[in-house]
Amino acid sequence: MTFSNKVVWITGASSGIGEALVYAYVKQGATVIASSRNKKKLQQVKKNCGENENSCFILVLDMEQQDNYPELAENIINIYEKIDILLHVAGVSQRSSDEDISLETIRRIFEINFFGTVALTKAVLPYMKEQGYGHIAVTSSIVGKFGFPMRSAYSASKHALHGYFETLRAELHGKNISITIIIPGRVNTAISDNALTGDGKRWGKRDAGQAGGFPAEKASKIILKSISKKKKEVLVGGKDLIMVHLKRFFPAIFWRIVHRISPT
Repeated sequence: MTFSNKVVWITGASSGIGEALVYAYVKQGATVIASSRNKKKLQQVKKNCGENENSCFILVLDMEQQDNYPELAENIINIYEKIDILLHVAGVSQRSSDEDISLETIRRIFEINFFGTVALTKAVLPYMKEQGYGHIAVTSSIVGKFGFPMRSAYSASKHALHGYFETLRAELHGKNISITIIIPGRVNTAISDNALTGDGKRWGKRDAGQAGGFPAEKASKIILKSISKKKKEVLVGGKDLIMVHLKRFFPAIFWRIVHRISPT
């Protein structure tokens, strides 16, 4: 699959994997709609595209404010006439035990990770059905495959994405609309910096495991290739991905490791 002349809408585009994907897609000749809450950072991402700057367009979007999603999707269609790929990267993590996390914070994590993602999908999907094709890629996590300490709400929100998008994939069978679930392990991004503590405050630091994680640029290349091949799922990361396979095939070993690993 070539991405030349494709219109790609990327959320979470102001940093990390989302930012790396912006650069990867414009380099491939795509027109990218780069979205996040932070307009200033998006402007820097656009500038960083260099000679491809004119292929990157900024659209400020808040995953907690979903009422205007249909209007935003319609505006993109009016300008670009299509949306070939919707790539959900935006999300928020957690650094708190379940005992200490408030229900309000749990609801906020779900609002951003699950409901915001679903709402934007529902705003875009009718246009993909009308144009007769499309691709939706959604970023989960390895803790969308298993539970992990200090991640109760985050893990649950990612499990929910699997249930929703696997069901949606089944319902869209035969309609030429593909769905890829991206499952990153520890990637070196600001996700731990911006994670929520139990009372909803920002964690504010790069965890050691995160800092030593898989490079975002390498992650973007794997994701790009997986979308081009219309893969249903793709694991992205380093040696920590073995946990997914251990959970499936050797659960006793998996749990022994989980009980020894530092949750941050």
